[in-house]
Amino acid sequence: MHGTIMTLLKRYVQTQYDHATWVRLVEASGIAYSDFEVQAVYPDQDLYTLVGHAAEMSGVPAEELHEKFGEYLVPDLMLMYGKLVDPTWRTLEMVENTEKHMHVHIRHQNPGHNPPVLQVERLGKNELQVEYVSPRRMGALAVGIIRGLAVYYNEEERIEIEPVTSENGERVSIRVRRN
Repeated sequence: MHGTIMTLLKRYVQTQYDHATWVRLVEASGIAYSDFEVQAVYPDQDLYTLVGHAAEMSGVPAEELHEKFGEYLVPDLMLMYGKLVDPTWRTLEMVENTEKHMHVHIRHQNPGHNPPVLQVERLGKNELQVEYVSPRRMGALAVGIIRGLAVYYNEEERIEIEPVTSENGERVSIRVRRN
């Protein structure tokens, strides 16, 4: 898992709760470090463990926490990759172009960093079918990022996001519609 994601997870916990919650979460998870290097790569299991313990501590299902974290990530992701974004894009166009613009760039610039593969099919002017493909099984995070994009583009009232399959699989189908 890219260090940026781990750093943002720490910030998410600290802003949604507090620093003490982060410390308790790290201790409960048995992870030997609580600060992450932005350019480093960490075992995916560290993120799973942290989110799993956060779910236990908060009583919120892990899948829901992944979605909320995905929403939280969007402003930072847009800052990091804004130069790759066409200013005319909105939610659907952003989702449609993420793989060929952002993910290809990440894989090229940072070998070893493996964002999910997004296979996106335009079903109509206002509808996409997204196939999230990753052994990480973090489809809920992708759903959250799409929700976060709708908020970012001030379209949250117009965008419907419907996971068609379980969000925990290696391949997750997500339908995205603009009303």
